Amino acid sequence: MVQLEKFEKYLIEEFYDDFRSGEMSHKTFTRRVAFIMGSMTAAAAAMTLVGCTPDEVPRTTDPMPTPSPATSSASAPGSQGPATTAVPNAKSPLSVPEGAAGLTTAAVTFPANGTEISGYLARPDGGRKGPGVLICHENRGLTPHIQDVARRFAKEGYAALALDLLSREGGTASMDPDAVPGALTKAGAQRHVDDCKAAFDYLNGQDFVEEGRIAMVGFCFGGGITWQASTEISGLKATSAFYGPAPDVAKVPIIKPAVFGVYAENDARITGAMPQLQAALLASTVKHQLKVYPGVDHAFHNDTGDRYVEAQATAAWNDTLAWFKDNI
Repeated sequence: MVQLEKFEKYLIEEFYDDFRSGEMSHKTFTRRVAFIMGSMTAAAAAMTLVGCTPDEVPRTTDPMPTPSPATSSASAPGSQGPATTAVPNAKSPLSVPEGAAGLTTAAVTFPANGTEISGYLARPDGGRKGPGVLICHENRGLTPHIQDVARRFAKEGYAALALDLLSREGGTASMDPDAVPGALTKAGAQRHVDDCKAAFDYLNGQDFVEEGRIAMVGFCFGGGITWQASTEISGLKATSAFYGPAPDVAKVPIIKPAVFGVYAENDARITGAMPQLQAALLASTVKHQLKVYPGVDHAFHNDTGDRYVEAQATAAWNDTLAWFKDNI
């Protein structure tokens, strides 16, 4: 019998929601689940577990999909010139193009458990010291949108490091987009948290970062990693987790930073579990705030997606900035 791990279940349910709402084709849904589960037999069983009808479940005799050449590309970091590059499909007025004046961006690498992890670093020009923020990407990996989020933080005075959790696999940009979620789940949440620890140490050691003043933010899958990291990275001062699966309630009392949870009113899958987390937080001494944004669904902050809602995305962004300002 197939048993789904926490993040496997989270992602497969998310993709099923996207398929039912018409935002994802059945072919893409099936490919992504197959890459997560490793075989068509396991994929069919997993899809049944999350509520797929018999007509929606692939035949176990269907061949496993093979990875396609990567078609996505992250905007190229480097030294800044007069030209700027807009983020593809960005709709937010907060979007900051690559090459924006006053910012420095670069691809960086740092050691993590015997290997090197890559990331995208954006910071204000001038070398002045300021706070830092780690950015944990969605199940799509390190995309131009996440790099945009890093530049938005840099515009606010932060040194923002968006790490690529698929560095060991060659990096997000080198992969078939449908294979990315499966690679993330196969790696395991603990590897991702350990890489975040390495990113914290790297950022904390930079001469343009005020030592100890580091926050973390994550989106969707990355929101779940952010919640888990909050129980393990002792130096974090504050976190903001956008609609990510909650940590085990038994671990809530050992949360280190001040935590802010962003939830969408129409996201029953994630927001429905919020009361248990709220109760555990209230029973602890952890500084926290959980906020439900009205009239929006999962991933409402991502302005390159169909669920983006400007008013609530902007409100959640400003609330995150205020939370970080008050706690780091």
